[in-house]
Amino acid sequence: MNFESRCSHRLHLSNGLCAQALATLQNLKFKTQNFHINAAVVLLLSLLSLQAFAESTGYPSFQALVDKTESGGTLVPPPGTYAGPVTVSEPITIDGRGEVTIDAGGKGSVIVLDTDGATLKNLRLTNSGESHNTIDSGVLVRGDFNVIKDNVIDNSLFGVDLQQSKHNIVRGNHISSKPLDLGVRGDAIRLWYSFDNKITDNVIRNSRDTVVWYSRDNLIARNDARGGRYSLHFMYAQYNEVVDNHYEDNSVGIFVMYSDGVHLKNNYIAHATGATGMGIGFKETSDVVVTGNRVLYCATGLYLDVSPFQPDTINRIENNLIAYSGIGVLFLNDWTGNNLINNSFKGNITQVAVSGGGKTANRNLWESNYWDDYEGFDLDNDQVGDKPYELFSYADRIWMDVPSARFFKGSPVLEVMDFLERLAPFSQPNMLVRDKKPQMTAALSAQATEAVAHKAADDTDESLQSSESEASESEESFDAYKALRDSLGR
Repeated sequence: MNFESRCSHRLHLSNGLCAQALATLQNLKFKTQNFHINAAVVLLLSLLSLQAFAESTGYPSFQALVDKTESGGTLVPPPGTYAGPVTVSEPITIDGRGEVTIDAGGKGSVIVLDTDGATLKNLRLTNSGESHNTIDSGVLVRGDFNVIKDNVIDNSLFGVDLQQSKHNIVRGNHISSKPLDLGVRGDAIRLWYSFDNKITDNVIRNSRDTVVWYSRDNLIARNDARGGRYSLHFMYAQYNEVVDNHYEDNSVGIFVMYSDGVHLKNNYIAHATGATGMGIGFKETSDVVVTGNRVLYCATGLYLDVSPFQPDTINRIENNLIAYSGIGVLFLNDWTGNNLINNSFKGNITQVAVSGGGKTANRNLWESNYWDDYEGFDLDNDQVGDKPYELFSYADRIWMDVPSARFFKGSPVLEVMDFLERLAPFSQPNMLVRDKKPQMTAALSAQATEAVAHKAADDTDESLQSSESEASESEESFDAYKALRDSLGR
């Protein structure tokens, strides 16, 4: 066996490396046998170094394939793993058909879309950098009318980042961040000064937030986010629509800050627990519509902080189910301008609370809600209680004014104090809520909620059909509200 064959046999190198080695040996011209041996040793060491390098960064360049694709063309790469980062600067379609992985090698963003009208689909995008300053992402979007759909984005600090980008579609992607502490993970989807985008049908796991900042007229629909911090966080973002999303096991469901005209419809929010856990929160936010939502098993169901903020505006909170939470509705202070109509309050430890020294929530409109702790009758069988529902602040609610007393909330001591004060009040209780027409059953609220949910779904489908020609291929969703009603025998 000659020297070239022994080298190929013993090193077990890849075909490409062996070809390079053989070509190098054939080109070497040695005068003496000793020099020939010394050169062979050097070559062997070089081949071993090449092999180690190939094992770490030996993927073929995906950028080379992109550069060879004409504007308006379609790139269908052969199955395999390719090296990133990649910059797409022409309107092309890249279809991985579920068989292509692009690995950024821990540097920068996996793909940068610096163009209009491009499409990325059926790819696995992985291993971005870890820089928050440069927003290292699976897909960094810096253009308009792009489509990012049906991709798997994992081990990437941020998922999809849109900055000053309009009319993009982000649909059907599976997104997760890097395995870091919650506060230093990147956001699954991030919109910054971006308008008229559609974020739909994405599955998000173990990322930090989905954020919409300084952005308006966006649709966020049918996404499923779990294991994060803020399922959805608005800031200075107007006229966005949030429909039929599933947010579970996050610290906060939806939080809307300084953002007017937001519509929250038919969303399922559950298990937002912890010291600051809440289902839906508002801070200095006006003209919102909150309807058809199911908020279950949260530390606080709804949280209102100086909302609505703009003069002569109203927040409409209607046809929602708020159940099995520590506090159903928490007002940070005595505020006005919220209409709470036809909601169902079930199984909450405290239905309504006012903190920060506030004395009442009764300056808001409470009408035709169902309260499972209502103590009254319906002698005329009109499904409306014969007397108003009235919620007073007795001794067991001392924790609203004395924060340190929150530790004893629900304890036998406060329960006994509450029982005694109801029998013979030793202080004047404050009326927190008065609903003149409480519903006797949750059936009417359930019917109204389902009607709103179906209408919201129809409106969303029509909106999507107007912008996309392809039908969405989402899994059949679990009707949690129906399951809850079945379990209660209603």
